[in-house]
Amino acid sequence: MPQSDQGVAGNRYAVVPRTAIFLRRGDAYLLLKGAPTKRLWANKYNGLGGHVERGEDACSSAKRELLEETGLVADLWLCGTVIVDAGETGVCLFIFSGEALGGELNASKEGAAEWVEFQSVRELDAVEDLPILLEKIHGMKRGDAPFSARSRYNEYGRLVVTFSD
Repeated sequence: MPQSDQGVAGNRYAVVPRTAIFLRRGDAYLLLKGAPTKRLWANKYNGLGGHVERGEDACSSAKRELLEETGLVADLWLCGTVIVDAGETGVCLFIFSGEALGGELNASKEGAAEWVEFQSVRELDAVEDLPILLEKIHGMKRGDAPFSARSRYNEYGRLVVTFSD
């Protein structure tokens, strides 16, 4: 379908595609503690990942981001998608999990990755949706149907993540 027929309109999201990767080792997840110099989420724990660049698909982007941020390669699988309501635009967040296949764990300009036990996640100084997303994917396994969710802030400024049935 040509670009002119794509249906871009003011009442629809124009989305920025992003990835979030949560490698697993037993009951621990590889999380990124943001560098103190980061503009967003400095010193906060988050998943690994970033923007899907033009010409990439979501999985290729996730593998690239993982390698850039940690030095690791992994066999990733899609856990779900989250539409993040950011006002006139939105973010389409592709959530991946997997296990590391190789490489050597290194820090990057984004921060330092570290393995964190699942039961300790709620004790971390983390981005708001991290515990919610990890709770959702913790019971998932490769081959499970991906989830679909929406993330927004309510009228009281509180984060609300709604998962589809």
